Amino acid sequence: MFGLGTQELLVILFLAFLLFGAKRLPEIGAGLGKGIRSFKQALREAEVEEEVEKLEKTETVKAQQT
Repeated sequence: MFGLGTQELLVILFLAFLLFGAKRLPEIGAGLGKGIRSFKQALREAEVEEEVEKLEKTETVKAQQT
């Protein structure tokens, strides 16, 4: 994961704990989780739309050939 080892991750988590405090860390984690989830959902929707457009295009070409 980006070349980070266990020690580096522990230092990052410790710094985040010092900067934001124990009360804010769960809120930040929940916000990041929601953001990542919505980003993945948007990617899936874009892929589905792209596939639908491809299918419509091939159906149009087939209809014009007949």
